[in-house]
Amino acid sequence: MSESTGDDAPTNSQDLTIFVQSLLEQMQSRFGQMSDAIIGRIDEMGNRIDDLEKSIAELMNQAGVEPPGEKEYTNED
Repeated sequence: MSESTGDDAPTNSQDLTIFVQSLLEQMQSRFGQMSDAIIGRIDEMGNRIDDLEKSIAELMNQAGVEPPGEKEYTNED
């Protein structure tokens, strides 16, 4: 196998170790950023669902309709 080296390619084992550690740190940082973004979006979606449920309940209340299954949920637990 021929070895082709680029300008930023590690040249010895110590350079390779430093390169791999740096790469892993970058990946960990990006993973953390993506995780935070995903969690933020999930929280936002949960808030929007809660708001939607409240709006639906208000509309049903205004229409004089009892939400289905409400009594079932309050009697459990």
